[in-house]
Amino acid sequence: MATDTTPTNEKPVWFITGCSTGFGRELASYVLEQGYRTVVTARNPDDIKDLAHKGDALILKLDVTDHVQAEAAIIAAEYEFGCIDVVVNNAGIGYFAAVEESEEDEVRRMFDINVFGLARMIHVALPAMRKRRKGFIVNFSSIGGLTSFPSLGYYNATKFAVEGLSEALWQEVEPLGIKVMLVEPSGFRTDWAGRSANESDRQIEDYAKTAGFWRKHIRAVSGKQAGDPKRAVQAIVQAIDSGNPPHHLLLGNDAFDGAMAKINKLQKEFLAWETVSRGADFPKN
Repeated sequence: MATDTTPTNEKPVWFITGCSTGFGRELASYVLEQGYRTVVTARNPDDIKDLAHKGDALILKLDVTDHVQAEAAIIAAEYEFGCIDVVVNNAGIGYFAAVEESEEDEVRRMFDINVFGLARMIHVALPAMRKRRKGFIVNFSSIGGLTSFPSLGYYNATKFAVEGLSEALWQEVEPLGIKVMLVEPSGFRTDWAGRSANESDRQIEDYAKTAGFWRKHIRAVSGKQAGDPKRAVQAIVQAIDSGNPPHHLLLGNDAFDGAMAKINKLQKEFLAWETVSRGADFPKN
């Protein structure tokens, strides 16, 4: 069995995608301040070059939709620091539209970043983690990966996909010493709605009170959300360092309340239809 050869007196190595703004930037800044060796990545390295002064940072260009860049970034990180202890798949975008209003090219672009880009980073990082029998993969989801909202149907679909992928992944890799955690925030002041979420040019009047209302509401509260990104990244590091991290890390009161409401709603509906559900099997002899 492969063993971990990293000196015990060295800080862990973090690899974070999507560090130009938002959670990625806040997390990179915080772990560097804690003395962790950190690979800070973004599509445009000029956006993150200032983070090099915060600690032991390796600044790399990375578009997660580019397999060559993804593989090269992992190789460069392992060459620089010897290993990667924590991979944080944070890069992602949003998109506002009712399902019927949604434009296929925009939806496919979002899936390529939020789902296939995230999966690509898992594929290139796992071989070395398996060899060491040690590692931690953090996948950014959302409360929108547990419960859906009007105008965010396809965004929700990307996050539901991340949830399903991650749940299978941890069952496969935890016996090998590798941990997996989903991060599920509600609204935080990261300017996600104003910066990285496009919207459809086509808006159908019939959806004005559902998708249209929610789209306007989310745009209007951008920058005023209850969630504090600095506290959120501290919570992420606390969970990883705890020795007993959760598979699901909800962040924010709205995330916690929303998740609990979804559980209660599902339980109520399942129980109401229990007889019909159980009756679909062949009768027992």
